[in-house]
Amino acid sequence: MKSMKFSISLLITLMIVLAGCSSKLETGSINIENWKSDRYGCKGLRMQDLDELQRIKNSFLGADNQALIKTFGRPDRVELVDKSQSFFFYFLEPSENCDGVESEKEPLRVLFRMNAISKVSEVTITTLNP
Repeated sequence: MKSMKFSISLLITLMIVLAGCSSKLETGSINIENWKSDRYGCKGLRMQDLDELQRIKNSFLGADNQALIKTFGRPDRVELVDKSQSFFFYFLEPSENCDGVESEKEPLRVLFRMNAISKVSEVTITTLNP
């Protein structure tokens, strides 16, 4: 009986560990090295992949926040709206965080809306803030 309890405990622990391991997401032809090196969209490299991003954006629905970070790098900005949702921002056009950028309009960005369990529930490419 003890070995059966141990086996069940081991199995549950293994399942929890494996569930916590997120892998990188499939990004089609997006140049991820360029993406990660273009913090705040300052270099304009992310804009080169706009068409591909629009084509595959819905494939990221249901992904967890750790998979996003492993794939796209640390978000340029994170906004916590309330306990049930947050947003990851990745700027496609240069933002106010870039040296010498003073824009009269909001830069284009991709917003990943995260639900209460840190899963992507919406992907939007916009100049609007949430």
